[in-house]
Amino acid sequence: ELLGSFGDNELSPECLDGAQRFLKPDTGISVPVSYTSFIAPISSSKLHQEVKAYNDVKHFETTYVVKMHQHKVLSEAQECWTFEHPNLDTPIDNTRQCTLKFDVTRASCLHGFAGYFDCKLYGDVHISILPRTFSTGMFSWFPLLFPIRGPMYVPAGSQIELQLSRCIGNGKVWYEWAVSSPSVGPVNNVNGRSFSIGL
Repeated sequence: ELLGSFGDNELSPECLDGAQRFLKPDTGISVPVSYTSFIAPISSSKLHQEVKAYNDVKHFETTYVVKMHQHKVLSEAQECWTFEHPNLDTPIDNTRQCTLKFDVTRASCLHGFAGYFDCKLYGDVHISILPRTFSTGMFSWFPLLFPIRGPMYVPAGSQIELQLSRCIGNGKVWYEWAVSSPSVGPVNNVNGRSFSIGL
């Protein structure tokens, strides 16, 4: 299988784009048909301390597949982007960008973000690790953690604004992410300097 915890984080778009030339024109079907990435802000001092223990920036600019126990989701997950297959775009562009705003009702401490996916295999058959549409018995995937370098205080009634990009260049794919509200944080993993996936 090609799906990662965030849907596209194990190069499923690039792999399926490369394989679609073997589909029968006009009638060939891809499985999966599509998958959507979602993300939610979380508070977890435990996860933050585990990343901080490495004592470098690189580990704060790396994503992690994590079975999250001691954490709190601060606002419901929102959709980032969707990939559909076969991809008939010319040229094919698998870069993505989104800016998301999350309403927070209670004062909290932001430590990062949890990534999920919801996948349409075919017809009405879905698999999902998104909490609100979670597929019973899904033990193969855990959420993808996007950490931030420093805990950020979030007042009650405020918004968390996240800028997230899926970037491609120089034979690799990587994510960049930054919090711009309630405080402005650094852009993480610029040009894939700490973590990328080779094409």
